[in-house]
Amino acid sequence: MNRCKLHWQRLKTDLESVSTAEKAESSRRYFPHGINCIGATASDIKLIILNFQTDNENIKAIEMLAITEYILRNAEFSEEILIAFGLINKFIKNNYDDDLLLRFEFWLENYASNWSHVDDLCIKTIYQFFLSRPHLIEKTNHWAHSKVSWCRRASNVAWVKFVKRKIGKSNYYLKKELVFENCTLLINDKDEFVQKSIGWLLKATSVHHQHDVINYIEMNYQVMPRITIRYAIEKMDTSTRKHILSLGK
Repeated sequence: MNRCKLHWQRLKTDLESVSTAEKAESSRRYFPHGINCIGATASDIKLIILNFQTDNENIKAIEMLAITEYILRNAEFSEEILIAFGLINKFIKNNYDDDLLLRFEFWLENYASNWSHVDDLCIKTIYQFFLSRPHLIEKTNHWAHSKVSWCRRASNVAWVKFVKRKIGKSNYYLKKELVFENCTLLINDKDEFVQKSIGWLLKATSVHHQHDVINYIEMNYQVMPRITIRYAIEKMDTSTRKHILSLGK
């Protein structure tokens, strides 16, 4: 039998053993548009991955990537996708080449089916990938042009931790012009989760460039959905938030 299939059968068994209908029902509350879940928590998934890697310390990075892609192709439940992404996290900084970024894009367009898949891949896996390859951070801006909304969301979420980030002995600064360019590309997007990602990126940017973010909102508030604006101003002081929310009234 295919080695990837054997490993996946073990992981499926582990997942089934911790899943319950109660957990599934609890998870569905966060996905108003529906989700196909088996009923495992983030802690469950983390432990399943840890136990699998502990029991299979001989598996090399390239084989683990093959297992990840086998799972992605055969996954039935949302939690299975999260397990697949998590399997390569411990290898991501010191293994694989730059072309893995192309696979991330493919995964987002073909396997992601909810916001948790996007955010998990971006905030954990792609984040670690970029820490050792900062020259690739700006290479995701074309994701904003994707026909798939989850990939468009990722074009913002992948940058959230890199507005300012200590990498090695120096600080990396994402060009604020790129942030506003990406937000403008997506400002009329009809997908609510893309809109929320715009707000999230603007919020992260406001910590270091608040005046610029305020100016951007003031220039664009007429076309920005209210939810996007509310996300963007969460870290601002009360008087500034009230001022922005009063625009147009």
